[in-house]
Amino acid sequence: MSASQTARDAAMQDQLGLADHIVDEAAVAHSVARCRERNVVLPTFAQLADPRTIDASITKGVDKNAPDARNLFRVHWYNDMDGNRVAVPDHVVLPSSLTGIESPIIVMFGDRFPMITAHKVLAAYTIFAPRIVTGQFDPTYHRAIWPSTGNYARGGVAISKIMGARGVAVLPAGMSQERFDWLDKWTSDPSDTIRTPGTESNVKEIYDACNDMRKDPTNFIFNQFCEFANHVGHWQITGNALAHVFDSVRARSGNDKLRLAAFTSATGSAGTIAAGDRLKDLFGTAIGAVEALECPTMLENGYGEHNIQGIGDKHIPLIHNVMNTDLVVDVSDRATDELDVLFNTDEGLRYLHERKGVPQDILQVLKHFGFSAICNVIAAIKIAKLRGYGPNDALITIATDGADLYPSERRKTLAKRFKGEFTTTDAAEVFAEHLGSVTTDHMIDCNERDRNRIFNLGYYTWVEQQGTPVDVFEARRSQTFWRDLRSFVPAWDAMIDDFNQRVASGG
Repeated sequence: MSASQTARDAAMQDQLGLADHIVDEAAVAHSVARCRERNVVLPTFAQLADPRTIDASITKGVDKNAPDARNLFRVHWYNDMDGNRVAVPDHVVLPSSLTGIESPIIVMFGDRFPMITAHKVLAAYTIFAPRIVTGQFDPTYHRAIWPSTGNYARGGVAISKIMGARGVAVLPAGMSQERFDWLDKWTSDPSDTIRTPGTESNVKEIYDACNDMRKDPTNFIFNQFCEFANHVGHWQITGNALAHVFDSVRARSGNDKLRLAAFTSATGSAGTIAAGDRLKDLFGTAIGAVEALECPTMLENGYGEHNIQGIGDKHIPLIHNVMNTDLVVDVSDRATDELDVLFNTDEGLRYLHERKGVPQDILQVLKHFGFSAICNVIAAIKIAKLRGYGPNDALITIATDGADLYPSERRKTLAKRFKGEFTTTDAAEVFAEHLGSVTTDHMIDCNERDRNRIFNLGYYTWVEQQGTPVDVFEARRSQTFWRDLRSFVPAWDAMIDDFNQRVASGG
């Protein structure tokens, strides 16, 4: 075997998490023993994609916010706010009175996930489980390091706690206080929350901290930006959930002509946007990658800082299938900050109902829209306008978390921009600027040259800085690479089944 092939195989297994066999039997044995001690059973990817296959009694009476191993069987989209199973993932169809367009925008809610009230616990689990069953991570030896801009780190800490492993969150110091408050309660020691310099856009500083920690062999880095289990987990689990929601909306509408025209996702780690690959296969759906206008990385190789928390920028994640992306949409954090105030104040909600005719039932769900959810909705409006979509063209997106994670940020916005008081005039101005006059500025309807430019930009992070072999980096240009990844899912599920049998049998 050549040196380059050896480097490629090592990168695929170690950096990218693509092992489909037991790498270290002793580590697996340690994990089996730990799971037996703590009554941990691991759900398969297939179960999380179709929770009807999960015995509902498993989670009956279990506090959905507790570090209870049974909550692993709630790490899917089919929960209500109380943790009860639902037949179709909770969602809303936004009316034109709010969006200003004829096309329905469907939003699936992520704050129904257990423990962290955000969908990033799904990414943490789908990355963690393969590393456990292949013996790459040993909870009796390793510390689990979770680099993030907030919610993924919280999800990783929750999963670690269930497994009896020490979880360490690495995130920028400028993230919302609510994230740190949660971490204070869930981490075993204050030193397990590592605050890196900067805010949402300072992802390289997170990488630098992790590279320094990697020098200690007991630290295991679960890097969501290059772990391909993040991609395939969302491709199967989130993609299936979104497809189910659309099918349900179309059936209720009675409109047989309704098509799923576009999916929008703020890229962040580029895990969630993988669901768009599945939707494109099923419905021919266009995929819109969304970022902050204040840090226009995909749009114009730009840089900067912003406050749309959850969508770190200034790099192209390794797991982003750029060559399958159809549109790039930039949204200003001024819009997300100010609409968050509009959606979460009495004066804002009164204005929406009395002046704009937004129904009361829609007003009640706006509290489930965090910053990136608002960003995703604005991006959907922009795509509908750019492509001239009409009433038969549905767009779909997700609310990754809810407004309950941002009261501290809302107070800042109220103090800085509205002098501490949000009036009817303020509400009218916010609506007019950010919903009433959405434009098609700062967008790309991608051609092949656009995709190649964005793809090539990732070279500097992954090959030059993080040491990914160039042939591995380049292989991602072909859709064959991404289709081949999907074969890992049934292999991992079979290994999870075998692992659970060993836990149950005592061996």
